[in-house]
Amino acid sequence: MIEAQVQPTAAGAIVFDRALGRAPDEAWFDPAHWAALGRADAQAGGRGGVAFVDTPAGPCALRHYRRGGAVARFSADRYLWTGAERTRAFREFRLLAHAAGLGLPVPRPVAARYVRDGLRYRADLLTRRIEAVRTLGRRLAEGSLDAELAQRAGRTIARFHVASIWHADLNANNILADESGRVWLIDFDRGRVRRPQLAWQQANLARLRRSFDKLGARRQPGFDARFWHPLLAAYHETLSQARPAADAHGAAP
Repeated sequence: MIEAQVQPTAAGAIVFDRALGRAPDEAWFDPAHWAALGRADAQAGGRGGVAFVDTPAGPCALRHYRRGGAVARFSADRYLWTGAERTRAFREFRLLAHAAGLGLPVPRPVAARYVRDGLRYRADLLTRRIEAVRTLGRRLAEGSLDAELAQRAGRTIARFHVASIWHADLNANNILADESGRVWLIDFDRGRVRRPQLAWQQANLARLRRSFDKLGARRQPGFDARFWHPLLAAYHETLSQARPAADAHGAAP
């Protein structure tokens, strides 16, 4: 269980896992700090990339929140201030802590911070690094997607939906598979807990399918039979098995 603790800073605050013992220094959120110590790895993935750094808490992924789309031309990494608990970093930290507490396969949050500048702020997030993983997007490019992995992915997505956790950008590059075949979901920026509804659950799956198509799934013969249909079958089976338990729980006095 992750117990969050908040430590004020000169221009903002840091929320961190109390198990760390003390709040991380603000330098922890600076990739140049780790690079100068020779403790930074490659940059990969996401808007602006992720720095893999070796912290006193262990190997972590460090992400600086950056805007995408046309608005990024005017404000690359500044967001409107509406309160500490509504910052992108604090919200994602707490959602990941909640998911981890449910035993769901997410990167465990280590710390997050915001730095306020009047009516704007910027933010960063540190999570435990998941070792030896490849995205489903990369597996698609390699031609190494198969029915077994599809079933694991479908069951994993269903577990999040059963837990009412909505992923705002479920795509092939935000789903990872490690060497043991375990499937993980990453990048929960803007995600949240929602009332279970078929509409957003199906929209999640549709978004995932569009991402596969953009990455070339339609050009791979047999993709639907080999991967997509087994994923959907495992998803719906897991969801249907969870419903009776949820109904029984709801009916309990």
